[in-house]
Amino acid sequence: MRESEARRTVEAVWRMESGRVVAGLAGLVRDVGLAEELAQDALVAALEQWPRDGVPDNPGAWLMTVGKRRAVDLLRRRQTQQRTLAELGRDLDEQHIPDFDAALEDRIEDDLLRLIFVACHPVLSPIARAALTLRLVGGLTTGEIARAFLTTEPTVGQRITRAKQTLAAANVPFEVPGPAERAERLDSVLEVVYLIFNEGYSATAGDDWMRPGLVEDALRLARLLQGLMPGEPEVHGLAALLEIQASRIRARTGPDGEPILLNDQDRGRWDQWLIRRGLAALDRARTDHPGPYAVQAEIAACHARARTPEETDWARIATLYAELARLVPSPVVELNRAVAVAQADGPAAGLDLARKLAAEPALAGYHLLPSVLGDLLAKLGRHDEARAEFERAAALTGNARERALLLSRAAQGGPKKS
Repeated sequence: MRESEARRTVEAVWRMESGRVVAGLAGLVRDVGLAEELAQDALVAALEQWPRDGVPDNPGAWLMTVGKRRAVDLLRRRQTQQRTLAELGRDLDEQHIPDFDAALEDRIEDDLLRLIFVACHPVLSPIARAALTLRLVGGLTTGEIARAFLTTEPTVGQRITRAKQTLAAANVPFEVPGPAERAERLDSVLEVVYLIFNEGYSATAGDDWMRPGLVEDALRLARLLQGLMPGEPEVHGLAALLEIQASRIRARTGPDGEPILLNDQDRGRWDQWLIRRGLAALDRARTDHPGPYAVQAEIAACHARARTPEETDWARIATLYAELARLVPSPVVELNRAVAVAQADGPAAGLDLARKLAAEPALAGYHLLPSVLGDLLAKLGRHDEARAEFERAAALTGNARERALLLSRAAQGGPKKS
């Protein structure tokens, strides 16, 4: 195998397997930072050996075995934790396990779930959780995470280092929390995956409206959680929401990368396979008391089922947003409800609701409030007022593509579907 081809293979395997390898090692050494270092050692070994010897039949198990050997060597050098060393040595002896790969698989699935809960621990800030999750579970490099969130590599490196230090200082155990804590901790896990998806779906800054790589990472994490926590309805609710939203990716930009808003999209370009996956997940999420992700997935499903914008059930969407506002009171949710009410009952009704949000401190720098106001004013023929709102929205957004769209709408001064 050529070296360049082997390197690409190693990188692809690492992206798929690194989370499981780090999780398995963390389950043994009980230290997330040390587990990542050991996994990186295994990666270096793969880069050295696979071009020469070929890719092993089970690359994930190969990486885990090398990582475990590094763990044993490290503990021997430090001459500490002798009891742990003996246990690791016995565990490493593959000849004592009739089916080593199968045993490893069973162990890692539990450890991977623990790793996700540790990386998304509430003691960390949301952005630190996202960075650590992408690093440990998603297998992204520090540079990739920096590019994804439009910051510098040293900043991301420091953020990840501090996150590990915070976990160590807080003495966070490497375990899935018990029933009393799980709801709170699960919310944190789902919040991080949703944050990663949203940054990919609608980038907060930069020259591109979307970052599909982050969307893919979030989808992969959501699907992983479905497999690890099949009895949690909100896990399926989040997966449903992300699958259906992601189905529109190809239709959301034009030939030059310019944004295309929902009602202007070619629905024939929506990915029907992702929609089917999303609707199937939504079926698994339905309960008598749905959570906020399941409710948002129901809203996304209303759009997915409509063959044309005119067929969209906006009255149901407005009702669902009212339910979402009850579950998670938020001015952003109320703004979305105003848009739905405008579609269902006319722009004047939506404008009345949106105007009431102008005094909300949380929306003071939120560019979508003047964007919605501009759209509704334009539909009512109040073009001068609409122009001013679009210009205000353009000044507030940090995304170059979105700014160009808003300035274009300000220049046109006329109504445009949102």
